[in-house]
Amino acid sequence: MLNFGHISFQEVLTISFTLFAVIDMLGSIPVLIAMKEKLGGPIHATQATVVSGILMIIFLFFGEQFLNLLGLDIKSFAVAGSIVIFILGLEMILGIEFFKPEKDPRASGSVVPIAFPIIAGSGTLTTIMSLKAGYYDINILIAILINCVVIYVVLKSLKLLEIVLGPNGLLVIRKFFGVILLAIAVKIFSANVHGLIK
Repeated sequence: MLNFGHISFQEVLTISFTLFAVIDMLGSIPVLIAMKEKLGGPIHATQATVVSGILMIIFLFFGEQFLNLLGLDIKSFAVAGSIVIFILGLEMILGIEFFKPEKDPRASGSVVPIAFPIIAGSGTLTTIMSLKAGYYDINILIAILINCVVIYVVLKSLKLLEIVLGPNGLLVIRKFFGVILLAIAVKIFSANVHGLIK
């Protein structure tokens, strides 16, 4: 399943930036801080990171089998995923909220809704499946682990990051990665749509 001979620094870098943009930890800082206040206690960074990482890895290795049960293939999912990624990019650039997150903190904690769906939400899991259509699993796995480190660092440094970046800095980062997501969505769509149109 994993071939270490297929490890590519360029692929890992591309996938890492893609997941970083989709997960959008920096853009989620205001939401995470608000959740921390509503929960009335600290966010358990280790727990949230481990749970979200496990969810992403499970979807990487068993998402295809799940699709097969539904009678779908990777290319179809990749095209659908590219549309979701495109909408996520539009969200980040235009500041319009298409996907409504769960906002009830009383039945939640570091796992729900922080690990899922804020970190490893439908957009993230869809992106992982879409990336499988064009990249080797080993490179996607490495990129997931790199992003888990980023997730942990951000969760442990919420207040410091909010002060350092400021509202304008967070806005610029969000819009920059929104453009990257749009470009990635177009690339995934164009690479997989030809196999579906007969």
